[in-house]
Amino acid sequence: MEAVLSLHVLMEPKHHPVQHEWVRAMRRLSPTLKREIDVFAFAYRAYFPEFFFPPAAGELSDFDGELRRLRGVDEQLVRLEFAIPLISSQAGELPRDPSSLEAPDTRRRLRERAAALGDEALARQLLEDPRALLERFLGLLESYWEEAFAREWERIEPDLAASVSEAGRVIARRGLYALLRGLWPEIRSDPDTGRFWLERPHDHEVDIGADDLLVLAPSVYVWPHVRVNCDPPWPLGLVFPASSIVRESRPRIPPAQLIGVLRALADDTRLRALRLIAERPRSTQELAPLVGVTEAALSKHLRTLAEAGLLERRREGYYVLYRIVPDRVAAIGPSIDAFLD
Repeated sequence: MEAVLSLHVLMEPKHHPVQHEWVRAMRRLSPTLKREIDVFAFAYRAYFPEFFFPPAAGELSDFDGELRRLRGVDEQLVRLEFAIPLISSQAGELPRDPSSLEAPDTRRRLRERAAALGDEALARQLLEDPRALLERFLGLLESYWEEAFAREWERIEPDLAASVSEAGRVIARRGLYALLRGLWPEIRSDPDTGRFWLERPHDHEVDIGADDLLVLAPSVYVWPHVRVNCDPPWPLGLVFPASSIVRESRPRIPPAQLIGVLRALADDTRLRALRLIAERPRSTQELAPLVGVTEAALSKHLRTLAEAGLLERRREGYYVLYRIVPDRVAAIGPSIDAFLD
């Protein structure tokens, strides 16, 4: 999983500034491997083949063991997972059913998109021999591992293990939703109703029963995103940024500005307004009665928070809506830690 996520970073480096050192280092890859990474870019540029999620139970495998597991994936599911990123953007959401690929119109679109990749062998394998396509992709991963990622894995595995332990401690002490709240704004949650979600269009909700397993997997290469899987037969899963990467990515507020931020926060009215705005953008007219002050008084408080960089404003018709600046809020804790250290 981590190797494939790192390939996504190579395809979309602008989204992953904390990984630019890795992107620069990968310029040394062999030309043959670079070409194969480009050919398969459709599979990990935006989508993520879900058979790369780790299994929900069992012993952890080494790289060779994971490759053996992947070679046992049903070939029709392999074809579906490679087809989805090719044609879903054109044809809407492709049904997650291997039989959906048998429709003549779907096969025609798939043939056209595969041919557009400029690799006739890949196009043929996708349509006629998904087992060979999977072997080719796993061959790409093996070469990538041998040339570069085995050494990278030695570096990042301790960070991932530490993130597993840290997440476990948070869940044990304060519950799952304490961990999920730390993934805001990518993950939104409502502990009272037992729900968490991503602010993205999706066509269904998933109920996690008492006997179901949810795989929580930290990743060095997923930041600043999260990845979810909610479609059978793959395990329910959530891939979230490793703690070390989250700490590295958070901006630090200089001490002089930190004083201004702390002064802005050191007021009961402003803190209550900030809590309400954290739930969703709100106007002065909406906030004033909820906080219990006049609109004129609240406007002064909101101006103080905005001047400290904690809020930003946008106009929607007659109303001016205030919203949290997530990076600024997230930087407060690390800035205090850095200052005291």
